[in-house]
Amino acid sequence: MSDQEFELEPRLENQSGPDLAPGERLVESFSGNMTTYVKEHVLLAALGSVLMSGILIYMGNPHAWTGIVGAVAAIAVRGVYVAREQLGFTWYLTNRRLIGPGNRTILLDNIDKVNVIFTAAQVVTIAGDKYMLKYQADAKATQAAIDRARRA
Repeated sequence: MSDQEFELEPRLENQSGPDLAPGERLVESFSGNMTTYVKEHVLLAALGSVLMSGILIYMGNPHAWTGIVGAVAAIAVRGVYVAREQLGFTWYLTNRRLIGPGNRTILLDNIDKVNVIFTAAQVVTIAGDKYMLKYQADAKATQAAIDRARRA
């Protein structure tokens, strides 16, 4: 068996543009947006700060401010560490299918619905599989584009 058969998560360096079938045309592509990514991480850091400080206060810790520092540091390190990969993945919408990282392919006929969850568009297949197009600048516009292609 080849190494690619064991790939659990797609790798950014393995991503290339889609190979289109005869008669298939590219309609749109969707990549993560840096501004959206940063805003989401700032929100996570703020929520984490409140939560951690609240827990420390509840526990009687006189240094509740450390919850703020810890939460902000943790989210910042995580954000910097995974930014390149999370923002680098591109999904391609054609007139026949949605092609994601790692050549994940979803035929448009197999899409049951597209949901918006914060800054992500979640594609749900008829079989119940779920795929996230994360950090979209306008997740509702992404949802609308996929829905338009499904109806065409």
